[in-house]
Amino acid sequence: MNVSKPKKFTYFIGIDVSRNELDFAIHYGQTFIFHKEIANELTAIKNVIEEIKKQPKFMMSKAVFCMENTGIYCNILINALKKFKANIVQENALQIRNSLGNIRGKHDKIDAIRIAQYAYRHREELRLWQSKRKIVQQVAYLSTIRFRLMSIQLALKAPLKEQQDFLSKKESKENVEVCKRSMTSIRQDIEGIEMRILELIASDENLKNLLDIITSITSIGVVTAVQMIIRTNEFRGITTAKKFACYAGVAPFKDESGTVIKKARVSHIANKKMKSLLHICAVGAMRYDKDIKAYYERKVAEGKPKMLIINAIRFKLITRVFTCVHQNRQYEKEYKRRDESYSV
Repeated sequence: MNVSKPKKFTYFIGIDVSRNELDFAIHYGQTFIFHKEIANELTAIKNVIEEIKKQPKFMMSKAVFCMENTGIYCNILINALKKFKANIVQENALQIRNSLGNIRGKHDKIDAIRIAQYAYRHREELRLWQSKRKIVQQVAYLSTIRFRLMSIQLALKAPLKEQQDFLSKKESKENVEVCKRSMTSIRQDIEGIEMRILELIASDENLKNLLDIITSITSIGVVTAVQMIIRTNEFRGITTAKKFACYAGVAPFKDESGTVIKKARVSHIANKKMKSLLHICAVGAMRYDKDIKAYYERKVAEGKPKMLIINAIRFKLITRVFTCVHQNRQYEKEYKRRDESYSV
């Protein structure tokens, strides 16, 4: 088995990204070279990269540009770096902060230096950023807008429903009428976005195939399937069920110290939106999947906590998804291995 060796980087560039400004901290190994603050716009980024390229012994293939994942604020920077064929690393802000020990104070320049230091310390295990295809980015942006509209819809609906118990019917009805056009418009916008997402997926063979595979699993719907495709970057960024379970806050972690042994618990550091979608899928599977329903009832009878069982069901669903995707097949309840000679 051939194992690819990690790249040997000599220059480590930490970048603190904000809406309007970028702070570059350039390190040669552990040595700080210089800091540069620029506007978050294309010309300024190109100029500072050209300045970095003039440094002694600098080679773009031996340099890594590390930044926190700040969503769309990184887009201009990443597009510029791609044109220079740069090595890019995007890390979770909390991951960087936790790895640096006790941190006192906060400043853009200091943050950029800390990001560069993080890249140097973890140079052997850095995971280079993989770009999403344009169509996946479009689906991701539309999906984000959909969730925002749903949040607004809920913010309007909830108070209107609650006030029915405390106001007269006339007053309550009047308040509903005032919001009626807004509610209708939001609902229509959500429906329009959902149709556009499905159109984009239908127009792409790989996305359509992935959606068909994931939704073939009982209780997993289109919304959850789309989010799994986005979050895993078509299962190229996150490639195993265990890694995705960790990302979604499903994987339990031990909490032990000496003779003190506590129950294994899931981490609060997770994609909560993905976790809530998987929870809905798990509850659905308990109703409509006979095997999972039987599993749930058996574990309840054994005295296991219900949330512990539901979490195990979440992981079962994740495992099914990744198994089917890796084998490029739809879920089959009575699936048998193709290789009959294989035995355990």
